[in-house]
Formats: sequence, structure tokens, C-alpha cells
Amino acid sequence: MKATTAKRAMITGITGQDGSYLAEMLLDKGYEVFGVVRRTSTETIERVNHIKDRLIFVQADLTDQTSVISAIDEVRPHEVYNLAAQSFVPTSWKQPILTGDVTALGVTRVLEAIRVVDKSIRMYQASSSEMFGKVVETPQTEQTPLYPRSPYGVAKCYGHYITVNYRESYGMYAVSGILFNHESPRRGLEFVTRKITDGVARIKLGTQDKLHLGNLDAKRDWGFAKDYVRAMWLMLQQDEPDDYVISSGQTHSVRDFCEAAFGHVGLDWQQHVVVDPRFHRPAEVSLLLGDHAKARAKLGWEPEVSFQSLVQLMVDADLERVQQSLDHGVRA
Repeated sequence: MKATTAKRAMITGITGQDGSYLAEMLLDKGYEVFGVVRRTSTETIERVNHIKDRLIFVQADLTDQTSVISAIDEVRPHEVYNLAAQSFVPTSWKQPILTGDVTALGVTRVLEAIRVVDKSIRMYQASSSEMFGKVVETPQTEQTPLYPRSPYGVAKCYGHYITVNYRESYGMYAVSGILFNHESPRRGLEFVTRKITDGVARIKLGTQDKLHLGNLDAKRDWGFAKDYVRAMWLMLQQDEPDDYVISSGQTHSVRDFCEAAFGHVGLDWQQHVVVDPRFHRPAEVSLLLGDHAKARAKLGWEPEVSFQSLVQLMVDADLERVQQSLDHGVRA
């Protein structure tokens, strides 16, 4: 292969929040970017619509080993970013088998495909702070024991350890980023942060009055997704593969998020938020707080967007979206 040939990256989950930001960043770095999509997928490509002409889509399904091997053999990427998963925690209680098949075994299928096709391909696995679950120490580091509290968390633990296993057993460059919660205007509306900012926009613009939420005391370490995909890329550029916690190093409650979001548009959150038992989880994760000292020291990575700035940019984006829909007479 010629030295001038662009690096090729394959992204599973390219239509998601992280996949879209990662694709943008890699394109800016001169990569050829291949996105894995399912033939029968009902997912829209809304998040990558603005760059779709610069992407190359390949068909595969993480529940089908043959299709994953075929896709990797066809593309022969230098880097694979496995971001695809059933990633909504409440859904994992309703669909635990599917969650395990995609979020856990799907990782094995990607690793196995790389092992079969070309072991020199570097792979990033999207691990999650939900693996820490009922935390045994605070803050959480790469050495903190895992104690998942949902089928999603359990599946992510499997994905994490199978990545370590392939790295140590086959000498593959496979790493896991243990990412704490990271949000953006591209976050799905089912996630609490986006549910809040969308609700704030609708309440401010007069299309609804109340916002129903679950546990307001749950605390999370929230960062900006665009900062976090930069860390993914950095992990695959190191001499040696390793796993890293990626976090903001600060914790805020859902109540704090409400206060910041409503406050940004001059509203009192207490006048509009209704605590609804329907949104409580069977087993709650009450506190997540990451220590990204290792990523700072070895990757030179730091988050750039603060909690307040993140909340404000999400509220502003939803205000603009809802206002546009009202202007055009369509439902946002």
C-alpha cells in the first residue's frame, strides 16, 4: 500500500451521537471513514446527514458473525471503533437478551473478525461507567472493581473483559475507553439530559408545562461527547494498547442539571418538574464520578467543555429546533 494512502477507519454505530462526532473528526484528519449500517435498520442517518456524501456505508449486523467478517475483509480498515450497542439502560431491563447479544457478544464478533482477517487492525471498544454500577470506591479509576446494576452494565462488562482477553491472548491492539456520561444536542431524546433540555425548550416556548422525571438525586459525571471522541482516537495512536477512564472529574445530580437548564432560560425548575415513579430503575446507580488522571498523563487528554456550557449549548440547540418546528407548523 502506498504511503500516501489515507488511513481507513470503520465505525459501528456511526448513526449515533458518538459515531457522528467521531466521523466528523476523522474526516477532518484526512481519514476515509466507513460506517457500518444494518440492512433492515430503522435508524435514521439524521446525525450524519450533513457528511453522508463523504462517508462510505457498509452493511453488517453485530448479531451476525459472517457479515462482520465480510465487512472488515472488504474494507481492511486500519482502525475499528466499535460504538454500536443497545445503549439505553431502561431498555436493557425490557430486552436483556437482545442487549446481551449486541452489547456483549457483538464485541466478540468484531474482535473475532479482526483476528481472522488481520490482527494488525487496531480496535477501540466503547466501555461504560455503568460497569461500575454500585460503586465500591469514589472516584472510579481503571482499577476500580466492577459492580454493574443493569443488563446493559453487565453486557458492557463482558465487552470490556473480552477486549482485554483478545489483547492479551492474541497480541491484538484492542483498547477500551471507560467513558462516563457524555452528552450533546445529538443525544437521543430518551436520555435524561436530552429529555430535560427538550422539555425546557418546549416549556419556554409554551408547548408543554410539565416535565416528568425519575430519580432527581442520581449523580453523574457529565461531559461533552465531542471532547470524548477525541479521547477515543488518541487511544488508538499510542505505542501500546491500554484502557482509560474518560470523564470530567466532576459530579452533578439530575436536580443540578434541571436547575442549570431551566435557569438558562429564566425559569424555576421546581414549577415544572414532576417526579414520576414510572421512571425509576429496578436497581439504581446513585453516584458515578470518574478520575481521568491516567488519560491526562498518557494521552494528554482533558475535557474542554464545562458542565454549565454543556447544559447551555444543549438547551440552545433544542430551543432552536423546537422554534423552527413551530415556525414551519410541524411537530419537533
